[in-house]
Amino acid sequence: MSHNAILTPERTNSCIAGSSKKRVLEKVAEFISADIPSLDSGVLFKHLVAREKLGSTAIGEGIAIPHCRINNCPGITGSLIRLQQAVDFDAIDDRPVDLLFVLLVPEEACEEHLQILGQLARFFSDAGLREALRTAPDSMAMYEIAAGFEQTAHSVDNLNTSENPAG
Repeated sequence: MSHNAILTPERTNSCIAGSSKKRVLEKVAEFISADIPSLDSGVLFKHLVAREKLGSTAIGEGIAIPHCRINNCPGITGSLIRLQQAVDFDAIDDRPVDLLFVLLVPEEACEEHLQILGQLARFFSDAGLREALRTAPDSMAMYEIAAGFEQTAHSVDNLNTSENPAG
């Protein structure tokens, strides 16, 4: 499953404010719950905070991938967020975070959860993509950049496979 299969324009936001990691997670929970009413924002917030207490979801380069398994999740769900101002997320490189991809999965989706986390880490490893998301003028542009990046990456993967059928 790709991030495009779980991300929608409605769950992409280029301007969330928050002065701390906890406040950002609260705002993100409210934003996602507004789009998916079956997810209570308070419950979602508690799950995201509980996951952060296990260890930071910040992966470096100003990126965090907050994630959790949660009841009432209608399916694997993603949300792409750019913060108005970077906040401390206890990142491994000590850089404050300004880009987040929030991943929510139903309780039973353990394998998919891990696969998508790996895909997201690869997605955000591209410096050009990170810069494009940071400079996008609005939420729709961010969504289109994310969708376009995956299509380009998929095309390159197909090209590499067709050039080297044994690999």
